[in-house]
Amino acid sequence: MKLIRAFIRPEKEEDVVFGLEAAGFPALTKFHVFGRGKQKGLDIGGIHYDELPKILLALVVKDEDVEKVKEIIITKAQTGYPGDGKIFISPVEEAYTIRTGEAVL
Repeated sequence: MKLIRAFIRPEKEEDVVFGLEAAGFPALTKFHVFGRGKQKGLDIGGIHYDELPKILLALVVKDEDVEKVKEIIITKAQTGYPGDGKIFISPVEEAYTIRTGEAVL
């Protein structure tokens, strides 16, 4: 299994979440975060915004579903402008249900 973390624009949150749900991936966690990427913030009218709001989506999927989820996120979150976000994919070695203590994998 893999953990997929995607940092996306706040205005694309609904599109991505509904796209994942429609494709059969309803379980995820959302975080409202602030940060900056390569652009190191944003200058608007003489004001510098050092950190910008983003949404962090986190979901665990089967190895065979990684490409599908990645493509949904890219397709739904992409605007073509700097700051569209990043996707990070990491292996999940173990997972347990807290209530029962059972292994999930």
